[in-house]
Amino acid sequence: MAEKNTELSGIARRLVEDGLVEEQQAIKFLKSANEAGMPFVQYVVANKRLSATEIAHAASQDFGLSLLDLNSFDLDLIPHSMVSEKLVHKHHALPLFQRGDRLYIAVSDPTNLIALNEFKFHTGISTHAILVEEDKLTKAIDAVLTQKQSAQIESIDDAELDMLEISAGEESRDEISEKDATEDAPIVRFVNKVILEGINSSVSDIHFEPYNKVYRIRYRRDGILSETGSLPVNLASRITARIKVMSRLDISERRIPQDGHFKMAISKNRSIDFRVSTLPTVNGEKVVIRILDPTAAKLGIDALGFQLAQRELFNAVIHKPQGMILVTGPTGSGKTVTLYTAIDILNMEKNNISTVEDPVEINLEGVNQVNVNNKSGLTFANALRAFLRQDPDIIMLGEIRDLETAEIAIKAAQTGHMVLSTLHTNSAPETLTRLSSMGVPRYNIGSTVSLVIAQRLARRLCSKCRIKEKKLPKNILIEQGFRIDNANENNDLSLYAANSEGCEYCKNGYSGRIGIYEMLYVTPEIEQVILSDGNSRDVLAVALKQGMSTLRMSGLARVLDGTTSLEEINRVTID
Repeated sequence: MAEKNTELSGIARRLVEDGLVEEQQAIKFLKSANEAGMPFVQYVVANKRLSATEIAHAASQDFGLSLLDLNSFDLDLIPHSMVSEKLVHKHHALPLFQRGDRLYIAVSDPTNLIALNEFKFHTGISTHAILVEEDKLTKAIDAVLTQKQSAQIESIDDAELDMLEISAGEESRDEISEKDATEDAPIVRFVNKVILEGINSSVSDIHFEPYNKVYRIRYRRDGILSETGSLPVNLASRITARIKVMSRLDISERRIPQDGHFKMAISKNRSIDFRVSTLPTVNGEKVVIRILDPTAAKLGIDALGFQLAQRELFNAVIHKPQGMILVTGPTGSGKTVTLYTAIDILNMEKNNISTVEDPVEINLEGVNQVNVNNKSGLTFANALRAFLRQDPDIIMLGEIRDLETAEIAIKAAQTGHMVLSTLHTNSAPETLTRLSSMGVPRYNIGSTVSLVIAQRLARRLCSKCRIKEKKLPKNILIEQGFRIDNANENNDLSLYAANSEGCEYCKNGYSGRIGIYEMLYVTPEIEQVILSDGNSRDVLAVALKQGMSTLRMSGLARVLDGTTSLEEINRVTID
């Protein structure tokens, strides 16, 4: 026993000695945490192995530290100048305040002395640990980093709007007519301001739309478009020209759609990529800018919002040595974040990881990332062929678009590689039949595809102003798809709804989004359905018997726990 115990140290060993967890379990948790790239305490709490309160109270007694309730701490007091995003993420620790020549750091693991030493080296002053509960620490870190990023943007004044460092794509641009668009200072400042306000409001897309009498600007926030302003239509051509110059498009060409991109440096440590699309309409060119902000994409399995069984299945499959994982859903449903969460977990020294996308949306150090360039012949298929000559372990394809790419991906998965990609289908079972309709042999589908994830993003109810609806009767619950055993003794159920007026923390009663998922694990039984020419309904029937939750079922579970509203689930799923 003593020999086994040498594998454990720090907080893991103390939890075993306190009887909160068995030794072999602790060793297993520690190994899984290392594989996931997470601190031990964060992993244990995120996977609901122990509660944050249990760990905090045990640590407080064992190490003689007082326990601070972060919910009662004013986060506005935090010294932002001493909050290094890199160190906060690396060590899962947060500077709280400074007194004299000592900086007090919030930690959920008091044995994490490396964190204290690195903060001491970074700030040049002594550090002292303050014990807090893990779940509250995670929420505080998210809030502080979001606040810091917003403050960076808000601090840019009007005089600096046209001084932002902008770098464009590689396409050639029209040198004659771009001069006015470049030197039109009011338009330059206006476009920069619209973009910065969009970033600050966590917007995913900005629409510039010309109509007969007005030029409308809309933001897409949490999946919903809303108008943010309108301008005289005679400004449309100047604004469009400015955006084209930024993304190095041909501003003299107004008859065909164009695609481009540019990058904006917000600060020394933060830059954001933008994807631009133009479309000729009867009233002029419509422009859509997609904001690819890597800091807005919160990687980490806990941020995805999986249910416990889904989380365990996802973790188990991504660690397999070979196979294929497919994520499906409409544009803007979070597929890329799901894929990159898997890549982030697998991003270890022992793994050679390569990705090809159109374009790369999230930059990860340690991952070989390639942008598709169809003009030069760098297609998904060609990049994938090159990857296979580069001794890969894990390959990610932004999308499987054609049979050629699908066949190469299938071959890669069959020859000892883990392949991750996306398809555009409405459900997980339909993804398997979609591959078949593309021309992939059914025996290859059944033997290669390990997991299919269909997903949607639903808006979260604002925890500050959500309201309790009146109880819904039994017949309505059945009609909506609820299981009656989820209701109370009277077969009625009270659900939370959005406060349409909203509050200072939200927009129309919603704040942020959460994923809802349908996970289809390809078992031998499902493989047999595929081989026997079964359709998506046949696959669904077997998957349901094996315990799969459909998108609708997963959404209703989020309604029951008060995360979102029935109205929102009805918007993003079908019965």
